[in-house]
Amino acid sequence: MRERVILVVGYDGAELLDIACVTSSLDIANRIGAAPPYRIVLATPGQRDITCDSGLRLAGEASLERFTGPVHTLLVTGGRGHERAAASRHLVGHVRRLAGLAERVASVCTGSTVLAEAGLLNGRRATTHWMYAHRLAERFPDVRVDAEPIYVRDGTVATSGGMTSALDLTLAFIEEDHGAALARGVAMGTVAYLQRPGGQAQMSMFLARRTTDDVMVRDISDHIVSHLADDLSTAALARLTGVSERHLSRLFVDHLGQTPGRYVRRVRTEAAAQLLASTGLPLVAVARRCGFGSPESLRQAFVDRYAMPPSRYRTARAAAPTS
Repeated sequence: MRERVILVVGYDGAELLDIACVTSSLDIANRIGAAPPYRIVLATPGQRDITCDSGLRLAGEASLERFTGPVHTLLVTGGRGHERAAASRHLVGHVRRLAGLAERVASVCTGSTVLAEAGLLNGRRATTHWMYAHRLAERFPDVRVDAEPIYVRDGTVATSGGMTSALDLTLAFIEEDHGAALARGVAMGTVAYLQRPGGQAQMSMFLARRTTDDVMVRDISDHIVSHLADDLSTAALARLTGVSERHLSRLFVDHLGQTPGRYVRRVRTEAAAQLLASTGLPLVAVARRCGFGSPESLRQAFVDRYAMPPSRYRTARAAAPTS
C-alpha cells in the first residue's frame, strides 16, 4: 500500500506546536487505521537538527536539498524564525522545487511568509497568524491576505492561522483523504472540536476587546457586549460616551481596526454563534437577543462571518464531540 508522504519543512526558530499539531494528528490517524497511511518526514537544510522557539531540538529526518519525492503534502511550519527562513534563497528555492512535486502545499502560521517568498501564494487568497497579517500583505502585494479565517484553501494551496489552527487544517486534510469518520476519530483522540469551520475567526471579539489600553474603547466595548439588544448605532454610542461620532469612529479604527458599526455587527454575530452552539433557542429568539432585527439579518451576518447559515453552523457544532 503506497504511503502518503507528508513533508514538513523545519528550520531554526520553528514553533514546536506548529509541527506537533500536524504530526501528532497524522500519527493518530495512522493508529486508527488510515489507509493508505501517512509517512511523516521532517526535512531540514542539510538534514541538520533544528532548535525550536522553545529551545527544544528536533532531529532532521531528511535533507531538504536531496529530497526528490514522492510528496503528497508539502507543509512549511511557522515560528519566530520564519523571517530568516524566508530570507534564505537556498531554503526558499528548495521549497519552490518541492512544491512542484507535491499534490498539496500548505503552511502553518507564519510559514506563509516562506510560501509567499517562493511565489506560491501569488494571486491566491491566504491567511497567517493575525499578528503578522498586515506585514505579510505589505510585503507581498500579490497575495490576497485575509487575517480572519482559521485556515484558507485556494486550489491546491492551503494556509492556516496561528498555532493550533494547524490542527483544524490537518483535520480537514484527513477528512479529505480518508473521510469524515476517521477525521472524527482523530478529533476525539486530540480532544478537539470536529471541526471549526475554516472561515471562523482566529481571535474572538470577546478577547480582542481586551487588547487595547484605551479606557474609553474598553468601556464602550464592554457596554456593547453586555447590551447586545440595545440601540448600538454609532450615534447612540457617541452620546453614551460624550464624544462626537467622528471621534468615536477614529478611536475604534485606531485601537480595534474597524468602525463601531462593523465591531458591533461582529460581536453580535459571535454572541449568536455561542447561543446557537450552547442552546436550543429558535433562530428568531437568537436574533432578538443579539440585536438583529430579524432572522434574515442574522443569516446574512452569519454568511458574511462564517461562510455558512446559522442552521448549518448549529448542526456542525452539535456534531462535535464534547469529550
